[in-house]
Amino acid sequence: MLPRTRPAVVLGWLLLVAAAFAHSSSHARQQTGAQPGPTPRPPTIKLDADTQVVTLCPDSESVANPRVRLRATGFSPDGNPLRYRWTVSGGRTDTIEGTDVVWDLTDARPGVYTASVTLESGPAGGDPLCTAFTSTRVVVRTCPPPRPVCPNVSIYCPDVTQTGAPITFTASVSGGTAGVTPVYNWRVSEGTILSGQGTPSITVDTAGLGGRQITATVEVEGYNLECRASCQSSLPAPPVATSTEYGEIARDDEKARLDLFAIELQNSPGARGYIIGYGGSRPRYGDGQARADRARDYLVNQRGVEAGRLVTVNGGSRPTGATELWVVPPGADAPRPR
Repeated sequence: MLPRTRPAVVLGWLLLVAAAFAHSSSHARQQTGAQPGPTPRPPTIKLDADTQVVTLCPDSESVANPRVRLRATGFSPDGNPLRYRWTVSGGRTDTIEGTDVVWDLTDARPGVYTASVTLESGPAGGDPLCTAFTSTRVVVRTCPPPRPVCPNVSIYCPDVTQTGAPITFTASVSGGTAGVTPVYNWRVSEGTILSGQGTPSITVDTAGLGGRQITATVEVEGYNLECRASCQSSLPAPPVATSTEYGEIARDDEKARLDLFAIELQNSPGARGYIIGYGGSRPRYGDGQARADRARDYLVNQRGVEAGRLVTVNGGSRPTGATELWVVPPGADAPRPR
């Protein structure tokens, strides 16, 4: 039978065993050189965007690209694998992972938007201190209003052949800023605008302007620019009546003069013949009206001139009788006794 051991003795023995085990473990660590593991270092990241401003022009084909290319560049000082996660405050990206993404802002409203990327290094679910974060901003704006552009403005100026008749100027407009309703403001250097002010065509009165030039200018308003064009039309000089005169000559000589006058009238269709007779001191030649009537009768009866083309005028008396023969084209002023 073993002798009974006291509790105090057993406790002391256990403490001595534990101390010896601790000393042995410490000595073993000193022998192998084992040290605590190093503290992980966080990664770094840089973010680049190919533009900071996106301009949206929905109604234009020359639209600035609404897509932004983003590139993240990460680095782990411990050489750990890297993972990228992307988020944006507007628009959408073609992926939420990887170093390069395309940020599409096609449907975004004007404003400022943020793209953010988070970088994780090391094993998934590892130390939360092994992350990095960065972001960039992009401004989305609408297209500025287009610059106003003058249309191509031209004017048709007529070739005028008839003196005193109204003439028409017509403007043609093409191109220019879209959506503008042109307003036509006309000016003329001569004459009076009879109608058409404010429209593409005007009619101008040219009475009394024979032999002059008319400059028509149109200003096309509504483009916030000076858009104008001008052109000129030359008016023919008014026709001028021509005349010959003979005095108290022999009858055969008078007939020869009247024959030439008849030929001039035949060569001037539409012209009228004026015969102005002047009485003189020799009664046998007759007074002014008798001289004019005698010449007319010869032209009608002997030369076949239409009576309606001939006008006789009594020019009164002179010291020596005379007869004036006038060829008066259309538009020319009728002659008067001198």
